[in-house]
Amino acid sequence: MISKNVTVVNPSGLHLRPAGVLTQTAMKFKSDITIQCGEKKITAKSVLNVMAAGIKCGTEITLICDGADEEEAMKTLSEAIESGLGEM
Repeated sequence: MISKNVTVVNPSGLHLRPAGVLTQTAMKFKSDITIQCGEKKITAKSVLNVMAAGIKCGTEITLICDGADEEEAMKTLSEAIESGLGEM
């Protein structure tokens, strides 16, 4: 299991479009992928959970990957989040 702190840079936070991109990217991996935001822990493979978390721009989240391809998942997802999930 590995984890990394990442800051959400999307101006509108993780609303439907970037949450969908994040979820679709996470589903490409076999690893369990969790986002921790404060006390909340949500699965990154559920667009409803990601949106319901209400993660805003500038929020620091902890990305947790656990599984066979955790290194690749962490690299891909952290880069996607840091680059704005296609919105920047």
